[in-house]
Amino acid sequence: MKNDTTTKSSNPLLCDIETGMCETTADAGQDTKVDANLSDNKKVKLVYFTDPICSSCWGIEPQLRKLKLEYGDHIEIEYRMGGLLPDWSYNSGGIGKPSDVAGHWDEVSIHYDMPIDGDLWLEDPLESSYPPSIAFKAAEMQSEEKAHLFMREMRELVFLKKKNIAKWEHMATAAETVGLDVEQLKTDYEGKAKSLFEDDLKTAREYGVRGFPTIYVLDDEGNKDIVYGTKPYAFYEMAILKVNSNIQKSEYSKKWDNLFEIYPTLTAKEYSVLSGTPRAESETVLDELTEKGKLDKLTTKNGSMWKLIK
Repeated sequence: MKNDTTTKSSNPLLCDIETGMCETTADAGQDTKVDANLSDNKKVKLVYFTDPICSSCWGIEPQLRKLKLEYGDHIEIEYRMGGLLPDWSYNSGGIGKPSDVAGHWDEVSIHYDMPIDGDLWLEDPLESSYPPSIAFKAAEMQSEEKAHLFMREMRELVFLKKKNIAKWEHMATAAETVGLDVEQLKTDYEGKAKSLFEDDLKTAREYGVRGFPTIYVLDDEGNKDIVYGTKPYAFYEMAILKVNSNIQKSEYSKKWDNLFEIYPTLTAKEYSVLSGTPRAESETVLDELTEKGKLDKLTTKNGSMWKLIK
């Protein structure tokens, strides 16, 4: 699919592969001084502006998961929803309907080496990314940790299983899977979570965010660095150390069973990044574990994901 300048700048669902950014259509404000407000036991905060259906954000899952393993004792990650797709009321750059996005998602999948099935946009397309974003804010009201798991579950549903996560039934399934109170989630989803989502949109404007993923790396001393778009792991690591050079990374077990105990689902790219296994070999290792009955394999037309059998 042709990605000319107009398309890149005016259609949030057409992510620029070169920059690794899904750019918004809304005008952003100017970058302002921001306060980290860190927890007592953390040194650096990552303010992560994202969206449940941001394909470039799915592309940095391996990097974020490794950051949590190596620097999780010293960093906290704060998710902020950015509102990637308000609705389909625009028509520019050749994109005016969901089916126009299908081929692009397939292309992005190959580029990031993360399974994404663009047929979602042909079979059961989302009208907006606002509903799952609001649901995430509702999940945060119960548990930040479970909210992060909820986001991962929703992304697996939309990118690999072609589920329209703007529909309550799929949001509810994701919530139940990660142990959220589904009834409470629905109450908050229809209530306070909407205003919390609006607060996130306002914060994104105040920070000057123009696309996703955008990660602000901050500390309480006012030090700051920013990583725009999908970048290799070293970029995120360097940003953390630039803000606080005293942070020491932690060692973690790279054995397959230990990794799957922490992250019950892994793609071949994620397993490669986390275990240090060459990418050319990681899929073979995971397939062998599947044959031994240790893992389940979910195959899409653009790659696979493996799940620990408990």
